[in-house]
Amino acid sequence: QVQLVESGGGLVLAGGSLRLSCAASGRTFSNYAMGWFRQAPGKEREFVASISWSDITYYADSVKGRFTISRDNAKNTVYLQMYSLKPEDTAVHYCAAAPPGYGSGDLSRRDAYYYWGQGTQVTVSS
Repeated sequence: QVQLVESGGGLVLAGGSLRLSCAASGRTFSNYAMGWFRQAPGKEREFVASISWSDITYYADSVKGRFTISRDNAKNTVYLQMYSLKPEDTAVHYCAAAPPGYGSGDLSRRDAYYYWGQGTQVTVSS
């Protein structure tokens, strides 16, 4: 069982930055691929970024060049550093964990992930 707890969300002006953190319980964190998704009001939950157990990263086109995903296995934590934030980045941001061999294996898809956090709100004002 893995529990994920996000933090770091808040209100920021357009052009600003935030760093989200996702703390994971469990002793096998380093074996999991991790992802960030977000959901704006009235919209589907969408992929933001992922990082594999071997630190291969992948980003949605909408955040490429502005966001950076990273992980610290010693701290069981994955981060999402967000720069140049835009009002359209406003959403609840969710952390997710993909066990080895689970689901579709496509880390840009929700069905690749088994564990989800409760989400943290990011609001970008213009």
